[in-house]
Amino acid sequence: MGRYNTTNVILDKFDKRIAGTTIISIPFDSNDIYIRTTSLERLDKLAATFYGDVAEWYKIANANGLGKGTLWIPAEKLLRIPQVPNIDEYITMHNKNR
Repeated sequence: MGRYNTTNVILDKFDKRIAGTTIISIPFDSNDIYIRTTSLERLDKLAATFYGDVAEWYKIANANGLGKGTLWIPAEKLLRIPQVPNIDEYITMHNKNR
């Protein structure tokens, strides 16, 4: 699932299509994985390792308050890798019910 699949498309005052705000709040789960980076890492590479898809980087970023302007993560950072079952369905439901 792409990160914008649950984003509402709205029309501005000129009838131009724009994307609404997508809120992603990933709950904690007992299956979450915790890692500590030992060197400079990138969110997209971690997503490829843990999810098999570089495009899923935003899930790790959201869970850790990262990714605002960069995909780089400093060394010695403790990260939560969300393993919420059906995480894509959770995000979809969260955005439809707000």
